[in-house]
Amino acid sequence: LAAGACDQLLRRELPLPTAEEARAFYANASGVTDVELNGNVVEVRVRQPLDQLRRGGSLWARVGPYIYLFTPGTRDLFDEYPGVAAVRVITISPGGTEIARATLLRETMNDILWRRSLSLLSHALHEGTRRPSRLEDLVNWGESHTEYVYNPTFVPEKH
Repeated sequence: LAAGACDQLLRRELPLPTAEEARAFYANASGVTDVELNGNVVEVRVRQPLDQLRRGGSLWARVGPYIYLFTPGTRDLFDEYPGVAAVRVITISPGGTEIARATLLRETMNDILWRRSLSLLSHALHEGTRRPSRLEDLVNWGESHTEYVYNPTFVPEKH
C-alpha cells in the first residue's frame, strides 16, 4: 500500500496554466502579442518597436526579452503553476523577424535572485533612457541567468 501511494505521488502531474491563464500574468505588459504553452514552457511573444531598435541599437535588442522575463508576472506564474518548467520570451520586429529570445528555467531563481531581478528591472525601466548602463546591468543579469539567443542582424556577434 505504501509503495502504491508513493508511486501515485510520483506520477501526479503538476498543474499547468492554459494559454489564457498564462496570458493573464502579462496582461499589463505592452507589446505582448501572444502567450502560448509549448509543453511545460510558457512562450511569450513581444513586438518590439522599430524606433526603439533604431535609437538604442543592439543594446535595446538585447534587453528586450529581459524586460518581460524578470517581472512579477513571471515570478507569480512560476509560484501559481508548479508544472511550468520555464518561461521563454521571444521579441519580434514589427515585420515579424525574431530579434531575441531568452528562456528562464524555474530552478534558476530563488527569492533573493527574484528580488535582485525586480530591482534591476525597475532601474532599467525608470532610468534606462537617461542611463543606458541600467539597461546593460539588466542584460548582463539576464545573460547570466537565462539561455538566450540574439539575431545577428540586430546584435552583432561581438556585443
